[in-house]
Amino acid sequence: MATNVKELMAAANAAVPKITPSEARKLIAEQNALVVDVRDTTELQASGKVKGAVHVPRGMLEFRADADTPYHDKNFTKDRPIIVYCASGGRSALSGKLLKDFGYSNVHNLGAFKDWAESGGEVEKV
Repeated sequence: MATNVKELMAAANAAVPKITPSEARKLIAEQNALVVDVRDTTELQASGKVKGAVHVPRGMLEFRADADTPYHDKNFTKDRPIIVYCASGGRSALSGKLLKDFGYSNVHNLGAFKDWAESGGEVEKV
């Protein structure tokens, strides 16, 4: 069990593969991957989000991903690939690890939103 942030991040990064924007685009196009933005609302409003992404702030992820809560988001299904991202990659790594712990097996960390945007990925304003 992790005893500090460094260990927690190492475990998350080991559990969830990091993918490139190109790999993410392929997963979205070919496998209908669910893209999840785990940033705070103010970050989302300032920069937009990956086109088609579902916004679930990191603090609500457990509730949206668990089918047994009244807050469950039906976009979360265990047979669908999931791509998570945040501002720099830390929260998305932790989010991906949480989803794996919840039984989601096909989870990927896109990392930083800016990498997506700078690679020409489609962005939508909110």
